[in-house]
Amino acid sequence: MTTIFGRIIKKELPAEVVFENDRFLAIKDIYPIAPVHLLIMPKKEFKNLQAMQEEDLKLFPELIEIAQKLAEEFDVEEGYRLLTNNGESAGQTILHLHFHLIGGRPLGAMG
Repeated sequence: MTTIFGRIIKKELPAEVVFENDRFLAIKDIYPIAPVHLLIMPKKEFKNLQAMQEEDLKLFPELIEIAQKLAEEFDVEEGYRLLTNNGESAGQTILHLHFHLIGGRPLGAMG
């Protein structure tokens, strides 16, 4: 499964990278819905949360740490969302697990 995110991770496509290490990549969303809209993704390809195995769950503490650092760096630590869409019926359009860090304006209630 190679998606647009897989191609960005492999440096085949350009993106505005805001964080990278051996396990994760974070980029600016090209269609932001708020002043801060970042996409944080594991470099290992998972279709979605349900595709992760028990041994993969150890990635989550690092994901949270990255989100916290990026929220501070982009000055939204006092108000942001960190979310993922799991499956097409939830709005997932790219089948590579990724998390949206959204902030920089009042977001209001979800629903």
